[in-house]
Amino acid sequence: MTTARLFSGMQPSADSLHFGNYAGALLQWINMQETHDAVFCVVDLHALTVPQDPAKLAENTRKTAAQYIASGIDPHKSTLFVQSHVPAHSELAWLLNTVTAFGEASRMTQFKDKTQKQGSDNATVGLFTYPILQAADILAHDANVVPVGEDQRQHIELTRDLATRFNQRYGPVFTVPEVTVMEGAAKIYDLQNPTAKMSKSGESPAGILWLLDEPAVLTKKIKSAVTDTDNSIVFDPEHKPGVSNLLSLLALATGKAVGDVVASLSGGGYGALKGEVAEAVVAKVAPIREKTHELLGDPAELDRLLALGAEKAAATAEATLGRAHEALGLLPRLH
Repeated sequence: MTTARLFSGMQPSADSLHFGNYAGALLQWINMQETHDAVFCVVDLHALTVPQDPAKLAENTRKTAAQYIASGIDPHKSTLFVQSHVPAHSELAWLLNTVTAFGEASRMTQFKDKTQKQGSDNATVGLFTYPILQAADILAHDANVVPVGEDQRQHIELTRDLATRFNQRYGPVFTVPEVTVMEGAAKIYDLQNPTAKMSKSGESPAGILWLLDEPAVLTKKIKSAVTDTDNSIVFDPEHKPGVSNLLSLLALATGKAVGDVVASLSGGGYGALKGEVAEAVVAKVAPIREKTHELLGDPAELDRLLALGAEKAAATAEATLGRAHEALGLLPRLH
């Protein structure tokens, strides 16, 4: 039986990944690399849909890759690479552009949401075609499985539609992936606004737990987290979102069930809860931060690992691109 191939990635759009990224994606990736032929990408081209400082983008790309590895992605077990190191992604995106209807691209809700926030005059064509590059990322690697959050479901459905349409018009070129929503993933919310997911674009820096935060910073943020006034430790996301978020963090950091965490804190107050959460999160994050700095301290070795991943990724992506070229009637280049 052939092992299913998995593809996923994150943008290098901040100095550090945050605990929401760790809970919502990285933990699942780490487990799935044991059961799948896993391909993980730092999607730096996607980050260009908004203006970037070039030096900062380069730095953040290395930092993101280092945090993948420090969190548990094994570059010898999985294929780990930087998107722009495999040009076949960009070329395949152009080919997919030619089979994408303007109307279906216009219906992507993320584009509509971002355009409403920043105004259509400021939205780039790259932001509009972002889901098509995402489809190319996935289809280039013959991925069967694409683990995503619910907010990305529409993009994966578009990927499936484009692959199916291309195959029907030109022959069986692409593997049509399954939509794999990570429903079992823990959802971590903003510490200052516990009804909103933890996000790099959060309203307050105090609400975000970065994986590269120092222990004292993590502790201060957790001890300042929004709770409520009744001081009872109950897991009730609807009525007690702040307390429930802290309980989720504690369960995740200790590897325990939420129910067991609640039972262990019986009779305690919010001060005790925050103290336990801070201690557990600091202990969980410390080795990730230390390993990340170790990797960044030897950029030549990190770049070597990424180059090996890119070489492996390019072999698959270029083969897919070659099939697409042939199916479309593009002349082969003589070597």
